[in-house]
Amino acid sequence: MPMPPLDSATELILIRHGETAWNRELRFQGHADVPLNDIGHEQARRLGLRLASETAQHIISSDLMRAQQTAAPASLQLSLPVVTSAGLREQYFGIVEGMRADEIQTLHPRAWEQWLEFREDHAMPEGETAREFHTRIVAAIGALAAAHWGQRLVVVTHGGVLDMVWRTARGLSLSGPRQSDIPNAGFNRVRIADPAMPDAIEIVDWADTRHLADLPPQPTYDQRRHLKKS
Repeated sequence: MPMPPLDSATELILIRHGETAWNRELRFQGHADVPLNDIGHEQARRLGLRLASETAQHIISSDLMRAQQTAAPASLQLSLPVVTSAGLREQYFGIVEGMRADEIQTLHPRAWEQWLEFREDHAMPEGETAREFHTRIVAAIGALAAAHWGQRLVVVTHGGVLDMVWRTARGLSLSGPRQSDIPNAGFNRVRIADPAMPDAIEIVDWADTRHLADLPPQPTYDQRRHLKKS
């Protein structure tokens, strides 16, 4: 049975965009406007079918193409327009966007060494620090929760955004490598019970990929893997 609208909280169904060619090549995407690949479109189609059983009042997406393309099937299933927000974009990685880890190591070795420290105030050259990114995401999520209080929203965004949500909900430091699973087109449900406290996030469901069963294994970007090689 679909869950009814809430009158004492805002619920967010958080979705990471579907797979892109750059995901499969483990390239830093950031703000680069990369489209979904064929697998990503199939993930988005299945996600739309999964969301058809939900009762939601709005769909909000990052304004980047891969997020909007992921939101499109859900928009059809729920008969809701997609509203875009630049505030929901991925972390900005500056001059290394589009590069693989090995390319960054070769072309920007000092930046790579510093990145492996995973400090909240470090940024790739011309990029955004984890602290700046976190501030942007908490503000964006908080604004959505306050503007649509008591409703259920589908929010299509990026892996780094979900990492910031996870760390906030679990009270984790912004420093250190990513700790949570964040699959492409995975289903995540969180709740914010107080519009004045947008960082008080309750995780209801996380990284559910049952709707993606039998699709090819996803490319896994594990920050901890780089630490083992350094």
